[in-house]
Amino acid sequence: MSDDTEEKGHSRTLILMVFSAAIGGTLQYGYNIAIINAPTVYIQRFINETCLERWGVALSFYQVTLIWTLVVSAFSLGGLAGALMGGPMAVFFGRKQALLLNNVFLIASTVLVLTCQVAGSFEMIVLSRFLVGVNSGVSMNVQPMYFGESAPKKLRGLVALSSAVFTALGILLGQVVGLTDVLGSEPHWPYLLASNAIPGLVQLLALPWFPESPRYLLIDRDDPEACARALRRLRGRAVPGAEMEEMLQEREQVAAGRGTRARRPWELFSDRALRWQLLSIVVTSSAMQLCGNDSIYFYAYYVFQEAGISASQIQYVTIGTGACELLSSLTCSLLIERLGRRWLLVGGYALMATWALVFTLALSLQGTMPGMPYLSMACVFAYILSFGMGPAGVSVILPAEVFGQTARPAAYMIAGSLMWLNLFLVGMAFPFVVGGLGSFCFLPFCAVCLLASFFVGAVLPETKGKSLQEITSDFDQLNSRAQGGREPVSMQA
Repeated sequence: MSDDTEEKGHSRTLILMVFSAAIGGTLQYGYNIAIINAPTVYIQRFINETCLERWGVALSFYQVTLIWTLVVSAFSLGGLAGALMGGPMAVFFGRKQALLLNNVFLIASTVLVLTCQVAGSFEMIVLSRFLVGVNSGVSMNVQPMYFGESAPKKLRGLVALSSAVFTALGILLGQVVGLTDVLGSEPHWPYLLASNAIPGLVQLLALPWFPESPRYLLIDRDDPEACARALRRLRGRAVPGAEMEEMLQEREQVAAGRGTRARRPWELFSDRALRWQLLSIVVTSSAMQLCGNDSIYFYAYYVFQEAGISASQIQYVTIGTGACELLSSLTCSLLIERLGRRWLLVGGYALMATWALVFTLALSLQGTMPGMPYLSMACVFAYILSFGMGPAGVSVILPAEVFGQTARPAAYMIAGSLMWLNLFLVGMAFPFVVGGLGSFCFLPFCAVCLLASFFVGAVLPETKGKSLQEITSDFDQLNSRAQGGREPVSMQA
């Protein structure tokens, strides 16, 4: 078999595996963030009508808004629960089986939202959004693990970054399906919220045909034969000797360290040899949500309105923001193996800080200088582009690259919990930040982006094209300096 044929074989299998996992995985995260915006007014009306029918009293605007906030925040709280569940599920069931079982939450949420009007219960919508959040939280943790452990070293970043590409694709699809001409009208909003079952069904039909993570089979399950079979299918040729040798070395390190038992999150905090690895994912996972990218989607409606776009047309212009993030994620996937992870993060956050300052200036001069609404609109697209070019994708794959097999699920539990917790906090706090700071509301996000850029540039070593042993060695030097020059006893495996 020629090298070209081998390359096509393993590339085709990897592409199909990525599609099968991601369409019911991280695509759901972006899709479910996007579809909740279109039916806002209709769901609020349903909440008010339900309470009027039950108790004969109409709710005030404040009360309806409070319940709506509960509906929206239930997704983030479910995501936090899913992030905590994702690690144990990935260890106990395996990466692939965890993704398949994760659809149980999705199916339950679909049943709830389709029957909420018949039952006359808005509480069922809250529970449905919570379960959808659990589904997204699990997939956001397990899918990058599955991809990072299944891809060859030279394609590891590209394959893992596809998680961000499918998230952006989910946002774009959700915006399109949420148009009033599609499912965004009042009679159809339950079907809009239930439409997330379709990607889940595709995953249930397609993913069983692909192998489990080779590293999981070898290191966690101690099954070299199953690992070899998985590698042959994923690579489209005989088992690569160098790749198998690297995994065998990692298995020996695991056995010599803490055995094959998966590490707990609190064990990572107490392990000084993992101090800088842990701090790196804490900073990057938190900055990913605290940078304000989701908040700029919130502000987009106001910006487009001030630019003179009619209310009926804003929904179509907003699709451009989703397309913008998808385009930047695709561009990042082409650049990640050339520029590396570190510089994409540094450059992405630095550009976001710059655009936040320009956006603040444009908002401050709105109404006093001509052209400022259009400058604000340009800043919205530039901010989203900069986010997609680095932080959106690279932050998700870092735990898979800087932690070993037994520590990786716990690392993703920590990273995922921080991501969802910060998403919840920003969603709750941003309206108050806008009320307090007005046109200066993006200055806190600017500060977060600057700090994240400086931290990554000063601390995070490049991981492009490196084995786990090489990455661990780079971090060992940082940990050694932090301990006064004493060589840390690495329990990385």
